[in-house]
Amino acid sequence: MQGQLSQKEKMLLEDLKKEEELCVIKYQNYAQQAKDSQLSQLFNELAGKEQQHYDTVNQILQSGGQAQTVQSGGQSGQGGSSRQKSSTQMAQPAAQINLSQGGGSNNSDKYLLQDMLSTEKYVSSTYDTSIFESGKPNIRQALQHIQQDEQNHGEQLFQYMNSHGMYQPQ
Repeated sequence: MQGQLSQKEKMLLEDLKKEEELCVIKYQNYAQQAKDSQLSQLFNELAGKEQQHYDTVNQILQSGGQAQTVQSGGQSGQGGSSRQKSSTQMAQPAAQINLSQGGGSNNSDKYLLQDMLSTEKYVSSTYDTSIFESGKPNIRQALQHIQQDEQNHGEQLFQYMNSHGMYQPQ
């Protein structure tokens, strides 16, 4: 079964696609709720990168793993209309998470950051499993690149938290 995705690969990729969709929704939602404009900008930037990850995973699934070169970051020329459609579908958050109660704006932003850092840790570990289960080098490489991006997102969140006194490693 060298040419097609296995059932396990399909299942893992569908899981990744759902995780990426959730990341896009959360980042977009949290960008609107962040009290600090710098944090809002960071969340919007990361939402765009997560959308690229979603597009890449979707491309792998739609091609059945047959894409000549799977590019992480959704940069391939295939499926432009489906990419636009997925962006539009995900622009509407399923639920508005209201964090206005419970302390000052710093506490609210801290909660958003903690949630997204935890989410990035989870998503990175999900990619780890999928990488080990992938039988195609081009797919493995694309997933490894996305996983590295996820780790970089976590680092950006950590750096913001650390520089604003929200997270001090001991």
